[in-house]
Amino acid sequence: MTAPIEVTGSESEAQPEAVLAGMGGKVEGRSLGQIAWMRLRRDKVAMSGGVLVLVLILMAIFAPLLSSWFGHPPSEFHQDMIDPNLQRPLHGPWHSGVSAEFPLGVEPTSGRDIFSRIVYGARISLLIAFLATLLSVILGSTLGIIAGYFGGWVDTVIARAMDIFLAFPILLFAIALAGVVQGKVFGLSGNGLRIALLIFIIGFFNWAYIGRIIRGQTLSLREREFVDAARSMGARAPYILFRELLPNLIAPILVYSTLLIPTNILFEAALSYLGVGVNEPTPTWGGMLAQAVPIYSVDPWFMIVPGLAIFVTVLAFNLCGDGLRDALDPRTR
Repeated sequence: MTAPIEVTGSESEAQPEAVLAGMGGKVEGRSLGQIAWMRLRRDKVAMSGGVLVLVLILMAIFAPLLSSWFGHPPSEFHQDMIDPNLQRPLHGPWHSGVSAEFPLGVEPTSGRDIFSRIVYGARISLLIAFLATLLSVILGSTLGIIAGYFGGWVDTVIARAMDIFLAFPILLFAIALAGVVQGKVFGLSGNGLRIALLIFIIGFFNWAYIGRIIRGQTLSLREREFVDAARSMGARAPYILFRELLPNLIAPILVYSTLLIPTNILFEAALSYLGVGVNEPTPTWGGMLAQAVPIYSVDPWFMIVPGLAIFVTVLAFNLCGDGLRDALDPRTR
């Protein structure tokens, strides 16, 4: 005769009936979004990057307010802060001009407030990066879904177009186009035209990167059961593309967008550094670096500040994007 099995205290506490009784018989489920948010919250590095990204966005939005509180107008000259003989700031470490009135110092020769120009430069960099990324995501996602779902000659044409855009020398084209397009075009002129041109160049010629990723994901999803079920119920192709496939592609689109933004920030800074970006006196981080190159040996501070601004911004977006990727797809960890 088999002896009865004793249930210890710890085992009795683990019985499902006891757990349900203690919870009132209700088990609260979690959505995929809640699960992803729990994973993201546990990643302190990604959360730190996300907080820094939020601070940078708020800084760009409230640039006029911050400039009036802690600095001066970005295009205002302060020649009284410059040594007329040496053409560099009078005070501060490394002759940077850092003081209570100028928290990040002043520019050599001109005396413009570096803090205000950094804050206003964040507006230009983030505006161009966000809008260019949005253009790339819309084009790449749409064409990637179409190519992956329909296949055949449609896929061949779009895939070859992706190869052409991936091999295209974007930097040389941007330099040439910025030099050719002058005056007034489509009602835009001056820096408005330059910003629109940069958004078009960066966004239009970068769609192939995200398009290739979305195409590969779509090739896998189109063979899933829910797509076959939608077809069997008579759903048309647009419904399947944008109501069945697209919601399942939100995660890779969102993750790749956060990783594409810092690339676009660097590209805009490179164009401004080469002199084909936004014109003076509108401040940009790349333009500030270009002005600092001839004098960095005698005034390194003028190069350090915009360089750190670019470095911190790109690092924050990359950390946030990596954490978001791990939270939305834990299998990649």
